[in-house]
Amino acid sequence: MTGNQRGYGIGVVVIDDDPAFFIAATQAINASPDMHLVGSATSLAEGLALLDHAPADVMVVDLGLPDGSGIDLIHATRSVWLACDIMVATVFGDEAHVIGAIEAGATGYLLKDAKPSTLAAEIRSLHQGGSPISPIIARGLLSRLGGLTGSRNMTATTSVSTLSKREETVLDLITKGFSQTDVAAQLAVSPHTVRTFVRRIYLKLDVRTKSEAIRAAQSLGIT
Repeated sequence: MTGNQRGYGIGVVVIDDDPAFFIAATQAINASPDMHLVGSATSLAEGLALLDHAPADVMVVDLGLPDGSGIDLIHATRSVWLACDIMVATVFGDEAHVIGAIEAGATGYLLKDAKPSTLAAEIRSLHQGGSPISPIIARGLLSRLGGLTGSRNMTATTSVSTLSKREETVLDLITKGFSQTDVAAQLAVSPHTVRTFVRRIYLKLDVRTKSEAIRAAQSLGIT
């Protein structure tokens, strides 16, 4: 396990016990002038220990760790490193793992069949507000959403139970007309943190725009 070493650019932690992927990921990160490795771990226990250090900007985590699920680490990270973007990098592409990771707070999901050389670009995209997802995972999510046409309200009702108290607060402020900058000021957090909350809210409520999020909040009685 490596503890956080602060530096310039995007600070990344990698939690993975696959030596080949770990080497490729760390090489890609260290070769990028705008990011640096601030921590690493090869197990769930070591990953949880990293949370005692200063927060990273991005976490890259496998779901199949030797002593537990990476989803548990995602849950824990969300309650401690509020502004950290979480990228799943795994061999698991089934719906249970994908939905579980997203509901836990992951904002990116890549399968390990992707070229390691593209990882730095995906990390950069995630940090800038994107949600990189492997094409086959995106197709599966679209198919699932297509099957839910006509039942969006039911989906939102189920998903709202997964919103954290802070996410509910952010959603409430957005529905009242506050901009993300205003929300950041009210909550005394950075605009980047608010953007992270908004992305997670959209994923959990299965909405794509601010107006859809407002309608979902109103139908769920959040406002």
